[in-house]
Amino acid sequence: MAKYRKLSRTSSQRKALLRGQVTQLLYHGRIVTTEAKAKEVSKIADGLIALAVKEKDNFEEVTVQAKVARKDKTGRRVKEVVDGKKVTVYDTVDKTIKKDQPSRLHARREMLKVLYPVQEGEGKKMKKVDMPNKLFDEIAPKYADRNGGYTRIIKIGQRKGDGALEVVLELV
Repeated sequence: MAKYRKLSRTSSQRKALLRGQVTQLLYHGRIVTTEAKAKEVSKIADGLIALAVKEKDNFEEVTVQAKVARKDKTGRRVKEVVDGKKVTVYDTVDKTIKKDQPSRLHARREMLKVLYPVQEGEGKKMKKVDMPNKLFDEIAPKYADRNGGYTRIIKIGQRKGDGALEVVLELV
């Protein structure tokens, strides 16, 4: 018997489907899907959450100096004339950043292999969501004292079109 469900798809289609559903599950907290897909997605999501829980505190805070453009009251960059050219004025600012330890960096890259990029907002206000950061900062602390079993499958009945058993897959 195989170690995974093929879901009547080629390997590339199956991988894309599961990546999409895992990403949406972690972003929204719950999805509605078929039972077979939910069991596969649950395996992958549990592994990612376990990885995030293991590495959630594995970083150091570092203070760095960064150049930031000076802005006026309206939010536009301040420019001054130097040698006949308009040049933006920059200020040096100290910023505190989280620097990942090597094992956390590896975990972040492993997560990025599975998770698709997520964007929220509309039009010009659209911004990218850093899903590994969301896993480390929001999801992992909730499950820090839990040993596995981060997802729950609730059966909701058969789908009208083809009679497939639908379930709600959610984070516990």
